Amino acid sequence: MKFVVLLMADGDEKAWDQQTPEEQAAVMQRFGAFDEACAAREGVSILAGEALHDGDAAATVRTRDGQLSVTDGPFAEAVEQLGGFYLIEVPDRNVLVELLTELPAYDMQISPVVEGM
Repeated sequence: MKFVVLLMADGDEKAWDQQTPEEQAAVMQRFGAFDEACAAREGVSILAGEALHDGDAAATVRTRDGQLSVTDGPFAEAVEQLGGFYLIEVPDRNVLVELLTELPAYDMQISPVVEGM
């Protein structure tokens, strides 16, 4: 099964710009530990993953009555903004949830990917 993991908010972590360099290094170690745990697990592959710029750099694209409009900024004003993502293949959701404990304590959304479309 493939899942998209959205890193949605800081959760129990301080905001990146409020962390000391040592705290930031510890967070980055957690990402490395996640990568290693996935590589060591049979049937698990990280297919893609990236950190994203702040929501201020986002744009919203809408189609209404056949007309496309582009607006700077995220879709909704929210405290939780998308900070990064993974596309990961795992045997099942339970394996994914177990592996996610390696990541920093961010709030995350996981969604299965519709395959075969």
